[in-house]
Amino acid sequence: MNTPIFRAFAVPLTALMLIASLFILLRGHNAPGGGFIGGLVAAAAFALQAAAFGPMAVRRAVKVSPLSVAAFGLSAACVAGLFSALAGMPFMTGLWIELHLFGITVPLSTVMLFDAGVYLVVVGAVTAIALAVEEEEP
Repeated sequence: MNTPIFRAFAVPLTALMLIASLFILLRGHNAPGGGFIGGLVAAAAFALQAAAFGPMAVRRAVKVSPLSVAAFGLSAACVAGLFSALAGMPFMTGLWIELHLFGITVPLSTVMLFDAGVYLVVVGAVTAIALAVEEEEP
């Protein structure tokens, strides 16, 4: 698709989709959603950009190989499980800590690290597939 209307709407729609994907990622602990669905929405945003401007424009904008993003996400998800194993608990047991920064309590968990890892794996893998398919089209 190479229409001016599609290109004009692709940029703000992509930004909106990326913000929504982060919202879905962060909301996933208290309600349906999480890393997988959020990653799919983000990958769909990159696929939309590739359809509007071509896959090379997406590769130039992202600057990191999508498969590297997926590998980093897989590493983060594995590390989340190792924390519990190192603490003497079963693998992938959720652990929570509270950081006190400037009078604000920030709860952190291995569950969030795992979810972020899944998000990155899905974004990287699905974006790599979408860009490869888009590059092969005539």
